[in-house]
Amino acid sequence: MCWRSGPRLPGAEAVQSSYAESFERDMGCTEAEWLGWLPAAVGACVWHRDGTQAMVDIPPGRLALRWEQRPQRVIALMRMPVLRVNFVFSGLDAAQRYSFMKRFDLYMQRGGG
Repeated sequence: MCWRSGPRLPGAEAVQSSYAESFERDMGCTEAEWLGWLPAAVGACVWHRDGTQAMVDIPPGRLALRWEQRPQRVIALMRMPVLRVNFVFSGLDAAQRYSFMKRFDLYMQRGGG
């Protein structure tokens, strides 16, 4: 596939093609930012927070989230917050995980440029 500006680069997709039952990510945000974005990212799914953990009901299964603030990433004069987030799905098949994470990733994505 080609874009107007040339060939599409590998990894240029908006979301991944599949999601494992459990994985972790480093997010470039603070805990306060993460918690501000989380309600929109989970959409109509019911979720409950307990400290640095949350449980998201995604019928017929659920997603357990756990996060911790990590040291800032420093590149020259730039400082970026790092929040390590652990995702654990249960009771959802690959298609259901993909469907949920497609929306989740789009809501958590931040522009740059």
